[in-house]
Amino acid sequence: MAATPTTATRAATPAGLNGARRHPRYRLAAAALAAAGAGFAIYPAVRPFSDETSLRGATAFASARWLVAHSTAMIAFVLLALGLSGVAAALQATAAARRARLGAVLAAAGAGLTLPYYGAEAFGLHAAGQQALRRGDAQLLTSLTSAIRWQQGIWFITAGLLLVAAGAIIIAWAIWASRSPARYAGIPLAAGFALYLPQFTADQPVRVAHGLLIAAGSLLLAWNLVRRTERRYA
Repeated sequence: MAATPTTATRAATPAGLNGARRHPRYRLAAAALAAAGAGFAIYPAVRPFSDETSLRGATAFASARWLVAHSTAMIAFVLLALGLSGVAAALQATAAARRARLGAVLAAAGAGLTLPYYGAEAFGLHAAGQQALRRGDAQLLTSLTSAIRWQQGIWFITAGLLLVAAGAIIIAWAIWASRSPARYAGIPLAAGFALYLPQFTADQPVRVAHGLLIAAGSLLLAWNLVRRTERRYA
């Protein structure tokens, strides 16, 4: 008859990220992280890039690709917040539990602040592009773009992305401080969100590479969230 694990044996097994059982909650959180990563990779790949001071920019804004790309990014932020809450839950029995919860809360708050700006980009600039094309007026496009992007909304996305970055970094720190064997699992995702604001000024190839970095970080974290280990750690 197989021996029943003792309390001491169970205590020797870490309850960190890789010790999480294949519970439906963790599987759902991992699926959310994986889908979020896919969304962050799709966004810059699908988003049309062009000279945004001309009618070519209006054509880009008015396109279906513009709506699809930005809608995908918005969904990705929501899924990211859900996934990171699952990571925090998986770390609840570790010494880093409070740190992980703080990271998840900051990331969720940041996603909430970021979404209004993405909505303005998606739907406001789409309508601006359509209007500029109807009138054949590139100057109208420039003025509307400036009003939508650089007024009050810019503070929302700046604060939001800084909070998401802080949350991802704190969760990576919590994973590192936990007794999980894959201590590095949160680092790529944290690096991706630390670079989110700077990459806005880059060309499409850099932004696509950045999206792939976030996708890789999300998939790594998702994989580690559900991976069951039988190893013991002192």
